[in-house]
Amino acid sequence: MTAVYDTPEVLDRREGPYGEVVLRRHGELLQIIANGCFLMDTSDGRSERLLVDAAYDALDGRPAPDVLIGGLGVGFSLAHAAADPGRWGRITVVEREPAVIDWHRSDGPLSVVSAQALADPRTEIVEADLVTYVNETSDTFDALCLDIDNGPGWTVTEDNDGLYSPSGLAACARVLRPGGVLAVWSAEPSPEFEGTMWNAGFRQVRTEEVPVARGVPDAVHLAVRPG
Repeated sequence: MTAVYDTPEVLDRREGPYGEVVLRRHGELLQIIANGCFLMDTSDGRSERLLVDAAYDALDGRPAPDVLIGGLGVGFSLAHAAADPGRWGRITVVEREPAVIDWHRSDGPLSVVSAQALADPRTEIVEADLVTYVNETSDTFDALCLDIDNGPGWTVTEDNDGLYSPSGLAACARVLRPGGVLAVWSAEPSPEFEGTMWNAGFRQVRTEEVPVARGVPDAVHLAVRPG
């Protein structure tokens, strides 16, 4: 018999370096809440998969490209990137919340999504703030897939605003190889952010939309670092 939950059940609640993070179960869904604001759940994953696929397709057949995924979340982007062993080369995920990493590891509640991907030798999880990481790392990648907060138009954590600013996009370009692709998930399309990407020196800027059951569609903003 399947259990029925009338109200969400809190599985873990922690005070992290950027405020409170909560993992809860609501029916069959697992949900991440940050500072009282809903971030994501395991209900769908289409836009997270599009984020990864659109970045790969924009590389035009570059062999075994290396991808940097910003934000582990519920693990959909990572799981999808690792699903095909012949597609991506290295898969690096930067996540700043220790609790989120724990929920995926050691048979945590979110390991149902990510266990196979975490066991993949191509996968590396880096516990760091992405803004700091892209400013300080000496590593470079063919694609950078950002799934941070709710996107450029609505950030729950104020510090994340800087990632979508001209200086933040310049740092993203710094870790991309020539012709590399930046893919940014957003809770809604943002023509203003498209303009910011152009002004930051990116080219071939475009947006792909993902229809949702209610409200405005999710979006993936794509851009290419010039060669």
